[in-house]
Amino acid sequence: MENQERDLVVFKDENDKEITMEVLDYFFYEGEEYATLVEYDPNSKCAACETQSCDTCEAGNEQVDVTIMKIVPVGDDEEEFVPVDDSLAARLVELLNSGAFDGANDDDE
Repeated sequence: MENQERDLVVFKDENDKEITMEVLDYFFYEGEEYATLVEYDPNSKCAACETQSCDTCEAGNEQVDVTIMKIVPVGDDEEEFVPVDDSLAARLVELLNSGAFDGANDDDE
């Protein structure tokens, strides 16, 4: 999967430092679009198979910090990533872990 183009988004933190995150997936919940993101480090390698950002081997399933953001359309061809509150994030993580969105295209929960 190294040849697959990554969906990267750059944010600025409260200290004006840039943080690059990779969108892992988009999903819909109660009529709203959300995304799961992880911090992206182009220099990190899978400890098991030594490939960049491993998506294919069994060892690539290690626990990582996932951020969930709401997707808000702005303009014709742009979107804004907005943080969700902690209680909604916890609910969405619970649903993601249970497989509630597996195989669901754009169906609302």
